[in-house]
Amino acid sequence: MQSEPINFDDTATAFAYRTTGELKNSHFVFTTMSKPWMVKMGTVMTNLALKLKLPVKGIIKKTIFNQFCGGESVKDCAVKIKLLGDHNVQTILDYSVEGLKNEDGYNDTKEEALRVIDFASTNDHIPFCVLKLSGLGSTQLMTKAQAKEKLTEIEKTKLYYAEQRVDEIVKKASSKGLMVMIDAEESWFQSFIDGVAYRMMEKYNKERPIVYNTYQLYRHDMLDRLKRAQIEAEVKGYYIGAKLVRGAYMEKERDRAEEMGYESPIHKNKEAVDKDYDEALRYCMQHIDKMGICAGTHNENSSKLLTQLMAEQNISNKDNRIFFGQLLGMSDNISFKLADLGYNVAKYVPYGPVEKVLPYLFRRAEENTSIAGQSGREYTLVKKELKRRKSAK
Repeated sequence: MQSEPINFDDTATAFAYRTTGELKNSHFVFTTMSKPWMVKMGTVMTNLALKLKLPVKGIIKKTIFNQFCGGESVKDCAVKIKLLGDHNVQTILDYSVEGLKNEDGYNDTKEEALRVIDFASTNDHIPFCVLKLSGLGSTQLMTKAQAKEKLTEIEKTKLYYAEQRVDEIVKKASSKGLMVMIDAEESWFQSFIDGVAYRMMEKYNKERPIVYNTYQLYRHDMLDRLKRAQIEAEVKGYYIGAKLVRGAYMEKERDRAEEMGYESPIHKNKEAVDKDYDEALRYCMQHIDKMGICAGTHNENSSKLLTQLMAEQNISNKDNRIFFGQLLGMSDNISFKLADLGYNVAKYVPYGPVEKVLPYLFRRAEENTSIAGQSGREYTLVKKELKRRKSAK
C-alpha cells in the first residue's frame, strides 16, 4: 500500500524499457504533435501519398506507428508484450482496424477477436480483451433502436446477430479466464451499447467482474448513469466492471448537438470533467466489494487519487479488482512508475496493418494536440530523459 507521494517525473523508471534511439523518435513525434497545423498537414499529405501509392509506409511505420502501435499482427506484438511484461506492465490488445460495415465484415471482426483470445490465453501478460460494438454490428441500426424508431424484422435480426457476436466473444474469453472491456462510443448509440454490456454482465459477472463497460466522464450525465448501473447490478446480483475514461469524441459530440439542435452531452469545461472523474473513482472505491475498476487515464492527479483511496482502505497495490490503464506510447511516466510500485497496470496496444490503422493514428495525433498540455508534457519528459542519459555517459 502506497503512503509516500508518487513521483511521476521519474523519467529513468518511465523510459527504462526504451532505447535512446526510440526516445529520439518519440521526441520527433511529440514535437510534431505539439503543432496542430503540422498534424493537419501531415494527415492530408499521408492520405494523398497512400492514394497515389507513394512509398511512405516505411516512414509511417518508423515514426508514429512505432510510437503508438504494437505491430501489424498479433504475432508482431509479441516482442512489445514481453518488453512491457518484463517491467510489470500488462497488455490489452486492440485490433484498431475499421472493418467492412456489413455482415461479412462484422463476422471477420468477431473471428479476429476470437483469435486474440486464443493468443491471450497463452500469455500471462494479457488480462483483458477489448471490443467495439461498431465493429460487430451496424451503428446506424443501433442509433435507430436507441431513438426508439420502428425496426423491420430484418433490422431486428441484424441487431440480434450483433449481440450474439458479443456473447460468443465474452463466452470464450470467460472460459479462458480473461476479462473483456467494451469500449464506449458516440452518445447517439451508447445507450444501446450499455444495454448489451449490462446483459453480458448479468450473464457472466455472477462471481467476479468479467465484462467491463466504459464510462466517459466528459458527459454530464455519466456519473449518475454509473451510479444507477451499480445499484441495478446490486439488485440483480452481479458485479459491475467499470472502465473510467474522460472521453474521446468531444468535438464530434458538440458539433452534432449544435447541428441537430439538442443540448450537448459534454461538460462545459475541463474542471467539471475532472470533478466527475474523481468522484466516479471515489464512488467505485466505496463499492469495490461488488466492482472491478480500470482507471483509464493519463491524468496524474486522478492516478494519485486512486492510489490514495486504495491506501485509505488498506487495499493491496496488487488487488486484482483495480487496474490503471494508459495507451501505448503515452504517459509512460504514469504507467511504469505505478507498475514499479506494484500496482496493476495495463497498456492498450493497438495493432493492424499500417495503412488500415491510420484512422486510429490520426485520432491519436489530433487528441494529443487537443488535450491541453498533453504533447508538451510528453515532449518535456522525453527531453528530460535524453538529457539525463547524455549526462550519465
